[in-house]
Amino acid sequence: MTSTPRRRLSREARTRQLLDAAWQLIADEGTDALTLIHLGEVAGVTKPLVYDHFGSRNGLLAALYEDYDARQTALFDAAIAASEPTRKAKAHVLATSYVDCVLTQGRDIADVLAALTGSPELLAVKRRYQLAFIEKCLAVLAPFAGPAGLSIAGLWGFLGAAEALSNAAVAGDITAEQARGELELSLLALLARTD
Repeated sequence: MTSTPRRRLSREARTRQLLDAAWQLIADEGTDALTLIHLGEVAGVTKPLVYDHFGSRNGLLAALYEDYDARQTALFDAAIAASEPTRKAKAHVLATSYVDCVLTQGRDIADVLAALTGSPELLAVKRRYQLAFIEKCLAVLAPFAGPAGLSIAGLWGFLGAAEALSNAAVAGDITAEQARGELELSLLALLARTD
């Protein structure tokens, strides 16, 4: 009996396979079980291959955060593009999309962030995505801001509230609808201050 040679995956396809396996491992066993060695076993690849892709556990966790953020950004952009061009509609879609993206990933993303807390990898990745989110909010909301313009400090406050309310909804402390509604109100209040 001859065996069929295995098809070699491109680097991008292998990274996608490893990230998918890592998300599944986290869902099944928790973040504490996520090591590069265990990921290799679960994905059916060698340990050096996993190290080649991520370098370290923190590198893997940072890649998972980047993967999450890329999906969140795509959903966000689609929702913004599909919304009506009004102040209320844009505030609604920003608030709803943020909460829904966090709820879609559930506890997994909170666990990834907790595992990365204090690491230079997380600080760099998170900061980059926070700045991109603030810029996106500015671009989406600027047409609805009055002469005073949008407050950058207010947008940072919105981002902090978005993270806290979304995490509270994931934990079951508040409902998703409460989180969405509170975020929408905070954005509308921020816009009202520009009039």
